[in-house]
Amino acid sequence: MKKYYLVLLLAVLVLMSACTSNSAEDATKKEEVSNTESKESSETEQAEEADTVFSLENDGIDHAKFEEALSQFPSEVPERVITTSVPLTEMLHLLGVTPVGVPTSTNPIPTAFDAIERIGSPMAPDLEVVTNLKPDLILGAEALRGTLDKNLEGIDLKTAYLPTDSFDDLKLSFKALGTYFDKTEDMNRVLSTILNKENELIEQGKGKELPSVMLMIGTSDSFMVMSEGSYLGSLVKKLGADNIATSVLKVSDTYSPINMEDVVAADPDIVLVLASGDHGASEDMFKKEVESNNTWTKLSAYKNDNIHILDYDIFGVTSISNAEQALTQIANYFYE
Repeated sequence: MKKYYLVLLLAVLVLMSACTSNSAEDATKKEEVSNTESKESSETEQAEEADTVFSLENDGIDHAKFEEALSQFPSEVPERVITTSVPLTEMLHLLGVTPVGVPTSTNPIPTAFDAIERIGSPMAPDLEVVTNLKPDLILGAEALRGTLDKNLEGIDLKTAYLPTDSFDDLKLSFKALGTYFDKTEDMNRVLSTILNKENELIEQGKGKELPSVMLMIGTSDSFMVMSEGSYLGSLVKKLGADNIATSVLKVSDTYSPINMEDVVAADPDIVLVLASGDHGASEDMFKKEVESNNTWTKLSAYKNDNIHILDYDIFGVTSISNAEQALTQIANYFYE
C-alpha cells in the first residue's frame, strides 16, 4: 500500500512540475510575442513615416482630434481671451492674437506681451484678476483641465482646453488656434517651417541605424527617467530612436525613478540629461551623481562620451518656437 501511495505522489509531483513548466513557458512565449509585436508595430510606424513627405495638406495631425479640439470653442470668435498656458500664450503671439491676460510664470512669455495683465499661476489663476478682465474665453492646457475647471467653478466663463504635452500636441493646438482665429497665413508660415524640418530629418535619417537613448530629468536632489509621454520623449520618438524607458524599462509614468541595475542591463548608446527648474545646475548635479555612483562609468554612453546635458531654455518647456531647434540638436547627437 505504501508503495502505491509513493508512486501516486511521484506522479502528482511530475504532473505539477510539468504544469508549472508549461505555465512558465506560456508566460515567456506571451512576453516574447508581446515584445515582438510591439517592436514590429514600432518598426512599421517608423517605416511609414520614413516614406512620408509632410506638407500643409499632409501635416501628420490627427484629423479627429483636431476637429474635437475645434468643437469646444464658441461659435462667435471672442475679443477678450485669457490664456493660462505658457505654450498657448506663445502660439497666440505667433498668430498675432493679443490676449487680455497671460499666466504668471518663470518660463518665458513673449516680450510683446510684457504689458499684458498677469493672472496668476497656470494651475491656480487669481480669480479676482480674471473676473476683472471680463474675458470672453479662458484658454488652458488640456493637462490642467480638471484643476482649472475646479478653480473656476461657479464663475460663468467659456473655456477651451488644448493639449501641449508633446511635439504632435503643439502642432495640433497651433493649427486649431490658427484655424479658429482665422490666422491662416501666420499659421501656415510656422507649420511649414516645422514640416520642412521633419522632412529634412527623415531624409537625413534614412539608412542610418538609430541609437538607443535614455532621457533623464534632474530635480532638486535626484534624477528621474523620462518616457515618450514627456516633451523631450516625444521629440526622440519623432526621430525614430529607441527610448529604453519604453522598450526595456517598461515604465508607465512620464517620470519614473531610476533603477541603475536595469539601466546597466539596457546599456543605452546615448543619455540626454535635462535640468528641471534650476537652470544651469544639471551638469554639476550630474557630475556629483556620477562621482557618488560608479555604476554610471559602466555604461557605453559614458565610455563613448555620449552623455549630453541639454539646454533648459530649448528643451525645458514645450515650445513650438523652439521645436525646430530642439529636433535639429537631438538629430545631431543621433547622426554624428
